[in-house]
Amino acid sequence: MIASLQKLTVKYGSFTALNELTGEIPEGCVGLLGPNGAGKTTLLKTLLGFVRPFSGSATVLGEDVTHAGRALRQRVGLMPEQDCHIPGLSAVSFVAFAGELAGMPSAQALRRAHEVLEYCGLGEARYRDVDTFSTGMRQRIKLAQALVHGPKLLLLDEPTNGLDPRGREEILELIRAISHGKEINVVISSHLLPDIERVSDVAIVLVGGQIRATGRISDLKRLDGQPVDVELREPSETFVSRVVALGGKIQSGRPSAYRIQMPGKPEEVLAALFGAARDTGSQIRGFQHAERSLEDAFMLAVAPSSPTEVP
Repeated sequence: MIASLQKLTVKYGSFTALNELTGEIPEGCVGLLGPNGAGKTTLLKTLLGFVRPFSGSATVLGEDVTHAGRALRQRVGLMPEQDCHIPGLSAVSFVAFAGELAGMPSAQALRRAHEVLEYCGLGEARYRDVDTFSTGMRQRIKLAQALVHGPKLLLLDEPTNGLDPRGREEILELIRAISHGKEINVVISSHLLPDIERVSDVAIVLVGGQIRATGRISDLKRLDGQPVDVELREPSETFVSRVVALGGKIQSGRPSAYRIQMPGKPEEVLAALFGAARDTGSQIRGFQHAERSLEDAFMLAVAPSSPTEVP
């Protein structure tokens, strides 16, 4: 578990940014989804100890965010949404300085800065002034400064902002490599659903400062009743009739493709459908468990309703 939230409430004056959040953020790569203004950035700042809760509590990596902010920030890396470089510094000087701020000795910070700049694809630009960097390069150096001190947890706030398709793809691939190959826990905050789906295993949906849904992305996309999509070589009314006779329901369909819901365990459904195809002389060309898109799952979560948790 990365973090635990217990009725966490954060207010800015009379405005409630987070409203009694309760839940856990698991290890791995977790996507924090929500529309603009949902409270995603506020939650990240609170987890770092930059914002004090109005009420409730939160722990990150076992540390209380209210009382252990400085010690906690030595174990967590933040890639903020806005540019964070210092004008006039070269890339290696800036990243090394970030390492020193995290408590690293200057020589170690400088050595580590060279390593992470190389890893983030900025090795050849390490001596360039950051002011001359393109948008894509600035995103990479924000990631480098978040990694320099070897954090156990990485918080990424809108990491693909302003990137062209190629740059976005490269950053997402880098994030996935970090979260799945470097044993670093990652929380990525974004309103871009494809980004979350590309790199994350688990998603938490925030709306209006409240958790509306949480669970593995594959579970959030799962449809009730576990229907299956079946594609035949050609349309077959006899196949449809046979499936209905076996207790199946044709939920939707287009010529030669059908979404079917049948009673029974998955292996029983599979056997029944292939048996129906055999008995009616139909040929199944495609078979898969049906699922909603992440966008549909997100829209379901943000619609006015009670919060949903998927085990």
